Amino acid sequence: MVEIFTDSCCDLSAEQIASNHLHVIPLYVHFKDETYLDGVTITPPQLFEMVKQTGVLPKTSAPSIPTFSDQFGTADEAVYIGISSRLSASVQNAILAKTELGEREIHVLDSLTLSSAIGLLVLKAAQFRDEGKSAAAIAKELTSWIPRTCCSFAIDTLDYLYMGGRCSAMTKVVGSMLKIRPIIEVARDGTLGVKTKVGGSRKKALASLTDDFKSKMPNIDMRRVFITHTSTDEDAEALKAELIKIAPIQEVCMTHAGATIASHCGPGTIGVLYFTK
Repeated sequence: MVEIFTDSCCDLSAEQIASNHLHVIPLYVHFKDETYLDGVTITPPQLFEMVKQTGVLPKTSAPSIPTFSDQFGTADEAVYIGISSRLSASVQNAILAKTELGEREIHVLDSLTLSSAIGLLVLKAAQFRDEGKSAAAIAKELTSWIPRTCCSFAIDTLDYLYMGGRCSAMTKVVGSMLKIRPIIEVARDGTLGVKTKVGGSRKKALASLTDDFKSKMPNIDMRRVFITHTSTDEDAEALKAELIKIAPIQEVCMTHAGATIASHCGPGTIGVLYFTK
């Protein structure tokens, strides 16, 4: 059987991982002198508490080449779908591990996205595997789905972007005063960009995500939509209710983002992720 691998940035639920027989390779989260495994030895609530207590932001890094080699070495045929190569060295390390393993049938795919947009691709790979497709056929099929992933999310606080060097001190001060919440979007080349900035209440930021979804409805694949967050479950349920009101979505999957995504986006982040037609 073809083994499907991904990394902890896929932000799939434990149930989705188990029921689809997936292998998730955790990224590293570094906090001061300690190193943790995303989703294994650290969770976002623990991470947020450490940041709150110390004022220090964690750093993240890709799984090592030996880690990938050990994981891939157990499979006769494998497909790995990793976080965008523009955001992490995970795909690069996976390719190097594949090279070290020689002639094994291992296919490494750059998702050019993050979070449960990766998860969408991983679940699609599992579907193709269950249909009896080979690793090579799965990889070929997925190449047409990668450009169809859409990922946008509202960030509730600029503190993490600031501490991570992603916005200036003045931007942080002005943004905090005006309660500006940026809407971040993953571009087609796998990079992150600010799509818009929403001023005012958090409710307005959630409404912005709903409005954006509504504007793109004719081109959205309604079979599966993810709401992934480091926010409250109440926020996620409210956003789900609004999306269901305006669109005939067959399945809305709600998942919590892992510690890697949380390290860069902070608490209160919530996103909508889906395939286009």
